[in-house]
Order: sequence, then structure tokens, then C-alpha cells
Amino acid sequence: MKNFNKPPLPVKDQLELLRQRGLDISDDERSIRFLEVVTLFRLCPYMRPFEIGGGDHHRFKEGAKLSDIVSTYRFDGALRQMIMDAIERVEVAVRACISNHMCCTYKDAHWYLDPKYFHKFYRHADLLENIRDKQTKELASFHREQQRIEKSRASEEQKRSRIDSRKRDSYSRFYAATYDIPELPPSWAIFEDLTLGAVSKLFQGLARDNDRKIIAHQLGIPGEILVSWLHTLTFVRNICAHHGRLWNRELSVPPKLPNSWKPPKDGKSLPSPIRRIYIVATILAHLMMEINPASEWRERFSRLMINRNNATLSAMGFPKNWQVQPQWQNLKD
Repeated sequence: MKNFNKPPLPVKDQLELLRQRGLDISDDERSIRFLEVVTLFRLCPYMRPFEIGGGDHHRFKEGAKLSDIVSTYRFDGALRQMIMDAIERVEVAVRACISNHMCCTYKDAHWYLDPKYFHKFYRHADLLENIRDKQTKELASFHREQQRIEKSRASEEQKRSRIDSRKRDSYSRFYAATYDIPELPPSWAIFEDLTLGAVSKLFQGLARDNDRKIIAHQLGIPGEILVSWLHTLTFVRNICAHHGRLWNRELSVPPKLPNSWKPPKDGKSLPSPIRRIYIVATILAHLMMEINPASEWRERFSRLMINRNNATLSAMGFPKNWQVQPQWQNLKD
């Protein structure tokens, strides 16, 4: 351990430091403006492939350009948007599949209230507490708004209209202000408010294997595979939501794959495709086609990759023959 003693530097001095370390900077004014709105700290992870060795004494490889680093940074932004778009669609689909199956199978709109539908290891009480807390806060907020409206000088008709509008701002407050039994909203409503992480844990916590199998079958995969994929997609979604670096991120726990899948083997491809964003993109390509066969997400993703150099693709785990894999075949022009 040691003391942190790096002084803050004005942006102009940061640019000069990069130049002293061997980085080619062609447009000072434009570069300064970029660092003012992005920060050097945020850009640092994208510099590593352009540097010599490691440690604290950074030196850039001969010919390294700031414009190339910025290009990688902007590509990562486009990649996050593309991945996030697919994850959002998958998240909505999984919510619907779980709620529809459980409601219709057990003929109960409030099935999630009963602990018998969950394993003992699942923290069922926490689920209900979180839903209850949100509903309580929403109802309290509605009552405050209602009181303000009632004290206003608006006509009685305007007051009723505004109060009704405020009550319908969210289903949680509408349900709490309208119904008292059961205490909490129906399944299809509460799933709209659950995070992907909560949905992932809930799916894993379902008591019956057959329920998980049927739900996952709608997405063309076994139940245990969907459990693993939701765990991975939650990790990736959190990176995207916080604008984190994605393009060369390593997955701490690689997702499980169906036995029929054969990840491409390329002796020269490092790191392993199974631990990089390549496998996440391939998972999403499969799920997007299951959710909507007319989806053009695969084509849009493929176009994003077209002009990437081999070093960028390799850092993401993309093997040379990635587009011949079954999940990427039959791409539309």
C-alpha cells in the first residue's frame, strides 16, 4: 500500500502529458474540448491496447494516435447502445413469459404472493417487502398531490380530473388507492417494476423445474441455460446502464451454453470467446430471433462490426469465422 499523490492537472496539461508519453495528437483544440466533456480518467481504459507494457509508467506504442483511441471509445458507446437495445427486449419478453405461464397455469393473478411457488432458498419475503415499499411510497406521494390539488382554486371538475390523472401516473398508486384485497397488485403489474436482476433471481427461485422448462422453451433453450443467461445479461446490463466499458470486458462467470452449441475454436483467438462480449452478442442474436423472427438486430449488429479491425474484434472474443456460426447465419443484406 502507498499514499495517493497524483495532483489534479488542467486539461491542457493532461494533453501535454499524453504527448510526452508518445501519443500523436493532431488537433489540440478539438482534443482539449473532448477531454473537457469526457475526462482523461474515463478514456484511460481505452488507451491500454495502444500502450507499451503496464505499470504506472505509461508509454505509447510508436504511431499511436489519440484519434484511434477516441474512435475505440465511440465504438464502445455504439456497442453499449446495441447490446442494451437487445437486453431491454429480452427483459420484457422474459417478464411476460414468466407471468403469463404462472398466472394461467395456476389460475391465479396473485400467484407470487404464495411462498409455495418458490424454493426455500429464494428470499420471497424480500420480494414482497420491496413491492410493498414501492406501493406505500407511491400511495403517500399520491395523497400529498391530492391534498395540494384539493387546496387549489381550480373548479371541482378540474380537481377531480387532476386527481384522477395523478392516481393513474403509476399502477402501484392506482392499485393501492382502488383495491384493498389482495394487498398487492397482480403478477403482470408487479413484473413491470422488477429489475432484470430481480427477475433473474425470481426465475431461478421457482419451485418447480417444469415451470422453468416451459418458460425457457418459449425462448428455445433449456431452463438451466436461461437461469445462467439471465445472470450474465444482468451483469452486462448493469455495465451498459452505468456507461461502463464493454468492448473488451471479461465475464467473471461465463454463461452456460446448450449442448448443441459449439463455440468456434480458433487457436489464434485470445481471449476465449466464451468469456467475452462475443458470446453475449451470440446469446442475444439467438434470443432476438426467438422473440421476433422479423427482428433485424443481428443485421444491425453485424454492420457495426464490419469496419472493426482484427485487434478490436479479438479483444471482444470474436473469432475469425464468427459469422458462419448458426446463430449468425442467414443474415439479411
